[in-house]
Amino acid sequence: MGFRWTGGRAARQGRGVLTVIALIAGWLASVPAWAATVQSVAIRDGRIVIRFDEAVGDAASRVLTGPRQIAVDVSGASPGREIAGRGLVTGVTQMRSGRSGMRMVFDLAEPAIVTDGGFDSDGRELTLALRTVDYDQFAEAGIAGPLNFFPFNFGAASRPKYKVSVPVPPKARGMKLPRVQGDDTRPLVVIDAGHGGVDPGAIGPNGLREKDVTLKVAKAIRDELLASGRVRVALTRNDDRYLILRERYGVARRLKGDLFISIHCDSTGSENATGATAYTLSEVASDKEAARLAARENKADVISGVNLGEAPADVSSILIDLTQRETMNASATFARLLGREARPLMPLKANFHRMASLMVLKAPDMPSILFETGYISNPQDAAFLDSEEGRHRIAESVTRAVEVHFARRMATR
Repeated sequence: MGFRWTGGRAARQGRGVLTVIALIAGWLASVPAWAATVQSVAIRDGRIVIRFDEAVGDAASRVLTGPRQIAVDVSGASPGREIAGRGLVTGVTQMRSGRSGMRMVFDLAEPAIVTDGGFDSDGRELTLALRTVDYDQFAEAGIAGPLNFFPFNFGAASRPKYKVSVPVPPKARGMKLPRVQGDDTRPLVVIDAGHGGVDPGAIGPNGLREKDVTLKVAKAIRDELLASGRVRVALTRNDDRYLILRERYGVARRLKGDLFISIHCDSTGSENATGATAYTLSEVASDKEAARLAARENKADVISGVNLGEAPADVSSILIDLTQRETMNASATFARLLGREARPLMPLKANFHRMASLMVLKAPDMPSILFETGYISNPQDAAFLDSEEGRHRIAESVTRAVEVHFARRMATR
Protein backbone atom coordinates (compact mmCIF):
# COMPACT_ATOMS: atom_id res chain seq x y z
CA MET A 1 0.00 0.00 0.00
CA GLY A 2 1.39 3.35 -0.89
CA PHE A 3 1.17 6.50 1.11
CA ARG A 4 1.13 10.07 -0.21
CA TRP A 5 1.87 13.18 1.80
CA THR A 6 -1.19 15.52 1.89
CA GLY A 7 0.24 18.22 4.08
CA GLY A 8 -0.87 21.00 1.72
CA ARG A 9 -4.48 19.82 1.78
CA ALA A 10 -4.37 19.30 5.57
CA ALA A 11 -3.02 22.80 5.97
CA ARG A 12 -5.84 24.18 3.82
CA GLN A 13 -8.39 22.17 5.84
CA GLY A 14 -6.82 23.47 9.06
CA ARG A 15 -7.18 27.03 7.86
CA GLY A 16 -10.86 26.36 7.04
CA VAL A 17 -11.48 24.95 10.52
CA LEU A 18 -9.78 27.92 12.13
CA THR A 19 -11.95 30.27 10.07
CA VAL A 20 -15.13 28.53 11.26
CA ILE A 21 -13.92 28.62 14.87
CA ALA A 22 -13.16 32.33 14.53
CA LEU A 23 -16.63 33.01 13.11
CA ILE A 24 -18.29 31.08 15.95
CA ALA A 25 -16.16 32.88 18.52
CA GLY A 26 -17.09 36.21 16.99
CA TRP A 27 -20.77 35.31 17.02
CA LEU A 28 -20.59 34.25 20.66
CA ALA A 29 -18.81 37.46 21.54
CA SER A 30 -21.60 39.48 19.90
CA VAL A 31 -24.29 37.80 22.02
CA PRO A 32 -24.44 39.24 25.54
CA ALA A 33 -23.75 36.57 28.13
CA TRP A 34 -26.44 38.04 30.37
CA ALA A 35 -29.28 37.99 27.83
CA ALA A 36 -32.55 36.80 29.35
CA THR A 37 -35.51 35.15 27.64
CA VAL A 38 -39.21 35.85 27.99
CA GLN A 39 -40.57 33.10 30.20
CA SER A 40 -44.23 34.07 30.37
CA VAL A 41 -46.67 36.93 29.83
CA ALA A 42 -49.79 37.24 31.96
CA ILE A 43 -52.56 39.60 30.82
CA ARG A 44 -55.32 40.17 33.34
CA ASP A 45 -57.19 42.89 35.26
CA GLY A 46 -55.74 45.71 33.15
CA ARG A 47 -52.18 44.58 33.74
CA ILE A 48 -49.44 42.99 31.67
CA VAL A 49 -46.90 41.00 33.67
CA ILE A 50 -43.81 39.96 31.68
CA ARG A 51 -41.59 37.37 33.36
CA PHE A 52 -37.99 36.69 32.26
CA ASP A 53 -35.78 33.75 33.21
CA GLU A 54 -32.92 36.10 34.11
CA ALA A 55 -32.53 39.73 35.15
CA VAL A 56 -32.80 42.20 32.27
CA GLY A 57 -31.62 45.75 31.63
CA ASP A 58 -33.96 48.70 31.30
CA ALA A 59 -37.30 48.82 29.48
CA ALA A 60 -39.42 51.44 27.77
CA SER A 61 -43.05 51.42 26.63
CA ARG A 62 -44.45 53.58 23.86
CA VAL A 63 -47.76 54.03 22.09
CA LEU A 64 -47.94 53.22 18.37
CA THR A 65 -50.94 55.23 17.27
CA GLY A 66 -51.17 54.05 13.65
CA PRO A 67 -51.81 50.36 14.24
CA ARG A 68 -53.21 50.93 17.79
CA GLN A 69 -50.49 49.09 19.66
CA ILE A 70 -48.24 49.38 22.67
CA ALA A 71 -44.58 48.50 22.10
CA VAL A 72 -42.27 47.48 24.95
CA ASP A 73 -38.52 47.55 24.30
CA VAL A 74 -36.36 45.57 26.72
CA SER A 75 -32.56 45.58 26.72
CA GLY A 76 -30.68 42.41 27.64
CA ALA A 77 -33.56 40.16 26.62
CA SER A 78 -34.58 37.89 23.74
CA PRO A 79 -37.97 36.54 22.55
CA GLY A 80 -39.46 33.47 24.17
CA ARG A 81 -42.32 31.16 23.31
CA GLU A 82 -45.44 32.36 21.52
CA ILE A 83 -47.91 34.30 23.68
CA ALA A 84 -51.66 34.52 23.05
CA GLY A 85 -53.66 37.69 23.55
CA ARG A 86 -56.38 38.10 26.14
CA GLY A 87 -59.00 40.74 26.93
CA LEU A 88 -57.81 44.22 26.03
CA VAL A 89 -54.72 42.73 24.33
CA THR A 90 -55.73 40.83 21.20
CA GLY A 91 -52.27 39.71 20.11
CA VAL A 92 -48.61 39.68 21.16
CA THR A 93 -45.61 39.77 18.82
CA GLN A 94 -42.00 39.32 19.90
CA MET A 95 -38.96 40.27 17.84
CA ARG A 96 -35.28 40.95 18.28
CA SER A 97 -34.23 44.60 18.43
CA GLY A 98 -30.61 45.62 18.04
CA ARG A 99 -27.75 43.44 19.21
CA SER A 100 -28.87 42.89 22.79
CA GLY A 101 -32.55 43.61 23.08
CA MET A 102 -36.07 42.77 22.00
CA ARG A 103 -39.41 44.41 21.32
CA MET A 104 -42.82 43.11 22.36
CA VAL A 105 -45.79 44.57 20.51
CA PHE A 106 -49.25 44.31 22.08
CA ASP A 107 -52.21 44.71 19.73
CA LEU A 108 -55.11 46.52 21.42
CA ALA A 109 -58.82 45.93 21.11
CA GLU A 110 -59.36 49.62 21.91
CA PRO A 111 -57.12 52.62 22.67
CA ALA A 112 -55.19 52.20 25.93
CA ILE A 113 -52.07 53.64 27.52
CA VAL A 114 -49.54 52.44 30.09
CA THR A 115 -50.31 54.41 33.25
CA ASP A 116 -47.71 52.93 35.57
CA GLY A 117 -45.19 50.13 35.76
CA GLY A 118 -42.00 48.80 37.23
CA PHE A 119 -39.72 45.86 37.86
CA ASP A 120 -39.73 43.53 40.83
CA SER A 121 -36.73 43.46 43.19
CA ASP A 122 -34.71 40.92 41.17
CA GLY A 123 -35.21 42.60 37.78
CA ARG A 124 -36.92 39.55 36.27
CA GLU A 125 -40.53 40.69 36.22
CA LEU A 126 -41.92 43.81 34.56
CA THR A 127 -45.50 44.86 35.36
CA LEU A 128 -47.36 47.41 33.24
CA ALA A 129 -50.72 48.90 34.23
CA LEU A 130 -53.09 49.73 31.36
CA ARG A 131 -56.02 52.10 31.17
CA THR A 132 -58.44 52.56 28.28
CA VAL A 133 -58.64 56.12 26.92
CA ASP A 134 -60.30 57.98 24.09
CA TYR A 135 -58.61 58.51 20.72
CA ASP A 136 -57.41 62.03 21.55
CA GLN A 137 -55.69 60.88 24.73
CA PHE A 138 -54.22 57.92 22.85
CA ALA A 139 -52.78 60.28 20.23
CA GLU A 140 -51.35 62.56 22.93
CA ALA A 141 -49.64 59.59 24.57
CA GLY A 142 -48.06 58.73 21.23
CA ILE A 143 -46.66 62.25 20.95
CA ALA A 144 -45.45 62.33 24.56
CA GLY A 145 -42.78 59.68 23.94
CA PRO A 146 -41.74 56.58 25.87
CA LEU A 147 -42.10 55.73 29.55
CA ASN A 148 -38.86 54.30 30.94
CA PHE A 149 -38.52 51.62 33.60
CA PHE A 150 -35.36 50.51 35.39
CA PRO A 151 -34.88 47.45 37.61
CA PHE A 152 -33.78 48.06 41.18
CA ASN A 153 -30.45 46.38 40.47
CA PHE A 154 -29.84 48.40 37.30
CA GLY A 155 -26.14 49.14 36.90
CA ALA A 156 -25.16 46.93 39.84
CA ALA A 157 -22.31 45.32 37.90
CA SER A 158 -20.66 48.68 37.35
CA ARG A 159 -21.10 50.02 40.87
CA PRO A 160 -17.96 50.70 42.88
CA LYS A 161 -17.16 48.39 45.77
CA TYR A 162 -17.27 51.22 48.27
CA LYS A 163 -20.10 53.34 49.63
CA VAL A 164 -20.21 57.01 50.52
CA SER A 165 -22.78 58.13 53.09
CA VAL A 166 -23.79 61.76 53.45
CA PRO A 167 -26.36 62.84 56.06
CA VAL A 168 -29.42 64.43 54.48
CA PRO A 169 -30.71 67.42 56.46
CA PRO A 170 -34.25 67.10 57.82
CA LYS A 171 -37.07 69.03 56.24
CA ALA A 172 -36.89 72.65 57.30
CA ARG A 173 -39.59 73.73 59.72
CA GLY A 174 -41.05 77.14 59.17
CA MET A 175 -38.83 77.63 56.14
CA LYS A 176 -38.23 81.28 55.37
CA LEU A 177 -39.74 82.30 52.05
CA PRO A 178 -37.34 83.63 49.42
CA ARG A 179 -37.24 87.25 48.34
CA VAL A 180 -39.63 88.33 45.58
CA GLN A 181 -38.24 90.95 43.20
CA GLY A 182 -40.16 93.18 40.82
CA ASP A 183 -43.31 95.29 40.63
CA ASP A 184 -45.98 94.06 43.06
CA THR A 185 -48.67 94.44 40.39
CA ARG A 186 -47.00 91.91 38.08
CA PRO A 187 -47.54 88.11 37.95
CA LEU A 188 -45.00 86.01 39.85
CA VAL A 189 -42.65 83.50 38.20
CA VAL A 190 -40.83 81.14 40.58
CA ILE A 191 -37.57 79.68 39.24
CA ASP A 192 -36.31 76.51 40.89
CA ALA A 193 -32.62 75.63 40.52
CA GLY A 194 -32.58 71.82 40.69
CA HIS A 195 -30.52 69.87 43.25
CA GLY A 196 -28.17 71.69 45.65
CA GLY A 197 -26.32 71.15 48.91
CA VAL A 198 -25.58 67.47 49.52
CA ASP A 199 -27.32 66.61 46.23
CA PRO A 200 -24.96 67.53 43.35
CA GLY A 201 -27.22 66.10 40.65
CA ALA A 202 -25.56 64.76 37.52
CA ILE A 203 -21.82 65.25 37.09
CA GLY A 204 -20.33 65.70 33.63
CA PRO A 205 -17.14 64.05 32.35
CA ASN A 206 -15.21 67.25 33.07
CA GLY A 207 -16.49 67.42 36.66
CA LEU A 208 -19.21 70.00 35.97
CA ARG A 209 -21.95 69.58 38.61
CA GLU A 210 -25.62 69.94 37.76
CA LYS A 211 -26.41 71.84 40.96
CA ASP A 212 -23.91 74.57 40.02
CA VAL A 213 -25.15 74.85 36.44
CA THR A 214 -28.83 75.03 37.40
CA LEU A 215 -28.19 77.82 39.92
CA LYS A 216 -26.28 79.90 37.36
CA VAL A 217 -29.01 79.34 34.75
CA ALA A 218 -31.77 80.19 37.26
CA LYS A 219 -30.04 83.47 38.15
CA ALA A 220 -29.59 84.32 34.47
CA ILE A 221 -33.32 83.72 33.86
CA ARG A 222 -34.20 85.85 36.91
CA ASP A 223 -32.07 88.75 35.69
CA GLU A 224 -33.51 88.58 32.17
CA LEU A 225 -37.10 88.42 33.43
CA LEU A 226 -36.59 91.35 35.82
CA ALA A 227 -35.01 93.39 33.03
CA SER A 228 -38.17 92.89 30.98
CA GLY A 229 -40.18 94.55 33.78
CA ARG A 230 -43.23 92.44 33.01
CA VAL A 231 -43.11 89.93 35.89
CA ARG A 232 -41.97 89.47 39.46
CA VAL A 233 -39.41 86.73 40.14
CA ALA A 234 -38.37 84.55 43.08
CA LEU A 235 -35.77 81.77 43.29
CA THR A 236 -36.46 78.71 45.46
CA ARG A 237 -32.75 78.76 46.32
CA ASN A 238 -30.25 81.56 45.83
CA ASP A 239 -27.24 79.57 47.06
CA ASP A 240 -25.94 76.01 47.43
CA ARG A 241 -28.58 74.55 49.73
CA TYR A 242 -30.62 71.34 49.84
CA LEU A 243 -34.40 71.41 49.39
CA ILE A 244 -36.66 68.39 49.37
CA LEU A 245 -38.88 68.08 46.31
CA ARG A 246 -42.17 69.08 47.94
CA GLU A 247 -40.52 72.16 49.43
CA ARG A 248 -39.65 73.38 45.94
CA TYR A 249 -43.16 73.72 44.56
CA GLY A 250 -44.42 74.27 48.11
CA VAL A 251 -42.46 77.52 48.28
CA ALA A 252 -43.96 78.63 44.98
CA ARG A 253 -47.49 77.89 46.19
CA ARG A 254 -46.94 79.73 49.49
CA LEU A 255 -45.77 82.73 47.47
CA LYS A 256 -48.92 82.35 45.32
CA GLY A 257 -46.81 81.96 42.20
CA ASP A 258 -48.40 82.20 38.77
CA LEU A 259 -45.81 80.02 36.99
CA PHE A 260 -43.22 77.53 38.25
CA ILE A 261 -40.11 76.58 36.23
CA SER A 262 -37.72 73.96 37.61
CA ILE A 263 -34.29 74.04 35.94
CA HIS A 264 -32.31 70.81 35.42
CA CYS A 265 -29.67 69.23 33.17
CA ASP A 266 -30.08 65.87 31.46
CA SER A 267 -27.46 63.12 31.59
CA THR A 268 -26.90 59.75 29.96
CA GLY A 269 -24.14 57.18 29.57
CA SER A 270 -23.59 58.24 25.96
CA GLU A 271 -21.94 61.51 24.94
CA ASN A 272 -24.07 61.64 21.79
CA ALA A 273 -27.39 62.60 23.43
CA THR A 274 -28.03 66.32 23.05
CA GLY A 275 -30.77 68.94 23.27
CA ALA A 276 -33.15 70.45 25.79
CA THR A 277 -36.51 69.02 26.87
CA ALA A 278 -39.52 70.35 28.80
CA TYR A 279 -41.62 68.06 31.00
CA THR A 280 -45.14 68.61 32.25
CA LEU A 281 -47.22 66.44 34.53
CA SER A 282 -48.81 63.38 32.93
CA GLU A 283 -52.52 62.76 33.30
CA VAL A 284 -51.86 59.55 35.22
CA ALA A 285 -49.67 61.31 37.76
CA SER A 286 -52.25 64.07 38.21
CA ASP A 287 -54.99 61.53 38.90
CA LYS A 288 -52.89 59.95 41.65
CA GLU A 289 -52.01 63.31 43.16
CA ALA A 290 -55.65 64.40 43.11
CA ALA A 291 -56.59 61.26 45.03
CA ARG A 292 -53.78 61.86 47.52
CA LEU A 293 -54.79 65.50 48.08
CA ALA A 294 -58.47 64.65 48.41
CA ALA A 295 -57.65 62.02 51.06
CA ARG A 296 -55.82 64.48 53.33
CA GLU A 297 -57.36 65.09 56.73
CA ASN A 298 -56.52 68.78 56.56
CA LYS A 299 -57.94 70.01 53.25
CA ALA A 300 -57.65 73.69 54.01
CA ASP A 301 -56.21 75.80 51.21
CA VAL A 302 -55.56 72.84 48.91
CA ILE A 303 -56.42 74.62 45.67
CA SER A 304 -56.32 78.29 44.79
CA GLY A 305 -57.06 79.43 48.34
CA VAL A 306 -60.29 77.43 48.51
CA ASN A 307 -60.90 75.75 51.86
CA LEU A 308 -62.12 72.21 51.20
CA GLY A 309 -62.30 71.28 54.86
CA GLU A 310 -66.09 71.22 54.92
CA ALA A 311 -66.55 69.71 51.45
CA PRO A 312 -67.54 66.06 51.06
CA ALA A 313 -64.84 63.75 49.72
CA ASP A 314 -66.43 63.39 46.29
CA VAL A 315 -66.82 67.17 45.90
CA SER A 316 -63.20 67.71 46.97
CA SER A 317 -62.01 65.20 44.39
CA ILE A 318 -64.02 66.85 41.61
CA LEU A 319 -62.79 70.35 42.47
CA ILE A 320 -59.17 69.23 42.67
CA ASP A 321 -59.51 67.27 39.44
CA LEU A 322 -60.98 70.22 37.54
CA THR A 323 -58.30 72.57 38.85
CA GLN A 324 -55.52 70.14 38.00
CA ARG A 325 -56.75 69.58 34.47
CA GLU A 326 -56.87 73.30 33.83
CA THR A 327 -53.37 73.60 35.31
CA MET A 328 -52.07 70.73 33.17
CA ASN A 329 -53.43 72.34 30.01
CA ALA A 330 -51.78 75.64 30.92
CA SER A 331 -48.49 73.86 31.68
CA ALA A 332 -48.53 71.99 28.37
CA THR A 333 -49.33 75.19 26.46
CA PHE A 334 -46.42 76.98 28.11
CA ALA A 335 -44.06 74.05 27.37
CA ARG A 336 -44.98 74.17 23.68
CA LEU A 337 -44.56 77.94 23.70
CA LEU A 338 -41.11 77.61 25.27
CA GLY A 339 -40.13 75.12 22.59
CA ARG A 340 -41.19 77.55 19.87
CA GLU A 341 -39.25 80.46 21.37
CA ALA A 342 -36.15 78.42 22.28
CA ARG A 343 -35.68 76.59 18.98
CA PRO A 344 -33.83 79.46 17.21
CA LEU A 345 -31.61 80.07 20.25
CA MET A 346 -30.48 76.71 21.64
CA PRO A 347 -30.29 72.97 20.84
CA LEU A 348 -33.61 71.18 21.45
CA LYS A 349 -34.72 67.58 21.13
CA ALA A 350 -37.13 66.88 18.28
CA ASN A 351 -39.81 65.80 20.77
CA PHE A 352 -39.22 68.77 23.08
CA HIS A 353 -42.39 68.51 25.17
CA ARG A 354 -42.79 65.33 27.21
CA MET A 355 -44.99 64.21 30.10
CA ALA A 356 -43.87 62.44 33.25
CA SER A 357 -44.74 61.78 36.88
CA LEU A 358 -42.25 64.19 38.47
CA MET A 359 -42.75 65.40 42.03
CA VAL A 360 -41.85 69.04 41.38
CA LEU A 361 -44.69 69.28 38.84
CA LYS A 362 -47.47 68.25 41.21
CA ALA A 363 -48.75 71.62 42.35
CA PRO A 364 -52.49 71.32 41.57
CA ASP A 365 -53.18 75.00 40.92
CA MET A 366 -50.01 76.47 39.37
CA PRO A 367 -48.74 75.85 35.81
CA SER A 368 -45.40 74.06 36.17
CA ILE A 369 -42.68 72.74 33.89
CA LEU A 370 -39.37 71.00 34.41
CA PHE A 371 -36.87 72.41 31.91
CA GLU A 372 -33.99 70.03 31.08
CA THR A 373 -31.72 72.66 29.54
CA GLY A 374 -29.32 70.20 27.85
CA TYR A 375 -27.09 67.19 28.47
CA ILE A 376 -24.33 67.77 30.98
CA SER A 377 -22.90 64.47 29.74
CA ASN A 378 -22.46 65.90 26.23
CA PRO A 379 -19.29 68.02 25.83
CA GLN A 380 -20.95 70.54 23.48
CA ASP A 381 -24.09 70.88 25.59
CA ALA A 382 -22.00 71.16 28.78
CA ALA A 383 -19.86 73.92 27.26
CA PHE A 384 -23.04 75.75 26.18
CA LEU A 385 -24.60 75.45 29.65
CA ASP A 386 -21.42 76.57 31.38
CA SER A 387 -20.94 79.64 29.18
CA GLU A 388 -22.33 83.12 29.75
CA GLU A 389 -23.59 83.20 26.15
CA GLY A 390 -25.37 79.86 26.56
CA ARG A 391 -27.07 80.94 29.78
CA HIS A 392 -28.12 84.21 28.14
CA ARG A 393 -29.74 82.30 25.27
CA ILE A 394 -31.61 80.04 27.70
CA ALA A 395 -32.76 83.07 29.70
CA GLU A 396 -33.88 84.87 26.55
CA SER A 397 -35.88 81.80 25.47
CA VAL A 398 -37.68 81.61 28.80
CA THR A 399 -38.31 85.37 28.90
CA ARG A 400 -39.88 85.38 25.43
CA ALA A 401 -42.14 82.46 26.35
CA VAL A 402 -43.13 84.02 29.69
CA GLU A 403 -44.05 87.32 28.05
CA VAL A 404 -46.30 85.63 25.48
CA HIS A 405 -47.80 83.33 28.15
CA PHE A 406 -48.96 86.18 30.38
CA ALA A 407 -49.97 88.39 27.44
CA ARG A 408 -52.32 85.62 26.28
CA ARG A 409 -53.66 85.15 29.78
CA MET A 410 -54.39 88.86 30.14
CA ALA A 411 -56.12 88.88 26.75
CA THR A 412 -58.54 86.12 27.81
CA ARG A 413 -59.61 87.81 31.03
